[in-house]
Amino acid sequence: MLILGIETSCDETAAALVEDGAILSNVISSQIDLHARYGGVVPEIASRKHVEAIGYVIREAFDTARRRPSQIDGIAVSARYGLIGSLVVGVAAAKSLAYALKVPLVGTHHIEGHIFAPILSHPGIPMPHVCLTVSGGHTMLVHVKGPCRYEVMGNTVDDAAGEAFDKIAKFLDIGFPGGPAIDRLALKGSRTAFDLPRPLVRSRSLDFSFSGLKTCVVNMFRDRPPEGLPLPDVAASFQEAVVDVLVSKALQAAERKAVSAISVTGGVSSNRRLGEAFQEACGRRGLAVFFPLPDLRTDNAAMVAAAGTARLAQGEVSGLDLNAVASAPLESLR
Repeated sequence: MLILGIETSCDETAAALVEDGAILSNVISSQIDLHARYGGVVPEIASRKHVEAIGYVIREAFDTARRRPSQIDGIAVSARYGLIGSLVVGVAAAKSLAYALKVPLVGTHHIEGHIFAPILSHPGIPMPHVCLTVSGGHTMLVHVKGPCRYEVMGNTVDDAAGEAFDKIAKFLDIGFPGGPAIDRLALKGSRTAFDLPRPLVRSRSLDFSFSGLKTCVVNMFRDRPPEGLPLPDVAASFQEAVVDVLVSKALQAAERKAVSAISVTGGVSSNRRLGEAFQEACGRRGLAVFFPLPDLRTDNAAMVAAAGTARLAQGEVSGLDLNAVASAPLESLR
C-alpha cells in the first residue's frame, strides 16, 4: 500500500510517501529561521507559509520517491491537534488531491503520528507498550494496546516539556528553538549545580507540570544580575530536572501496565541527556526503550503516512467533509 502523508500541524510543511512500512521520501520544509526572531511560533505566519510551500513540498515528495500521483493508494493527513490555521492548509490540500485522484482519504491525530514514529523506525517494537510523546506542544503518556488502540495515562496540566525549554531559553537569551539551545549549553555545565524541584514526581498521578519549575528558574535570577549565575549550570540543572520527571513517570507507567518496552517520541526525544537517562534507567530494569530515527523525531509526514496506513488497513476512511480540529482527545480515535 503506497500512502501519501501530509503534515502541517505547526510550523513544518511536510509530505512523505510510505509503501508497506518503507519510507520512499520524507520532505520537510521548516520555518524555524522565520520564527526564531519572535522566540516562538507565530500562528498566522505559520499558516501563510504552509500555503506557499505545500504544493512544492508534495511535488518534491513524489519526485524524490520516483512515484506518480496516480500510483498512490490513499492519502493520510494530520487533521486533529495543532494550530488550526496550519491544520486547515494540510487538510485542504489532502481533500483536493483525494478528490482529483479518486483515492481514499483518512484524517489522523497528530499525537498518533508521533506514536507511529518509533513503530515505523522499529517494526519489531512489542505490543503493547508505553509511549512517551514529548515536544513543544504536548507531554503525554500513552498505553499503546495495539495498532490504533490507545489509553492516555498522563498529560500535561500546564506547560509541556518542550514549551518549558523554549521559555527558559528565551529568558536566558540563548536562542530558539529552546530544546537544542539548552541541550548544547548544558554540556558545559553541572547537572547538580542547583537543586531544582521535580514537579509531581512523587505523585501517583502520571500527569506532568513544568510551569512551577520554569518559575523557580526565573526566580533564581531575582535581584541578581544575569552574569551572577553561570548559565551552563542553570541550563544543565534545569534540563536534568525535566529529564528526571519524564523518565520517572514513564517508568511508573510501564510498571503499572506490566509492559516490557517504552517508546519515546516527539521533538524533545532528540535531547541527548534524555536519551542517556532512558537507556540507563531501562537497562537497570530490563526494559527495552525505542526512539525514532532522527528524521522522525520532530514533526514529519512519514509518521502520518504510517498512521494512515494502519487506519486504512482497518477500513477507516474520512469523507471529503473532513474538518481540521485544533484539539481532540486521542482516545476519540478508539
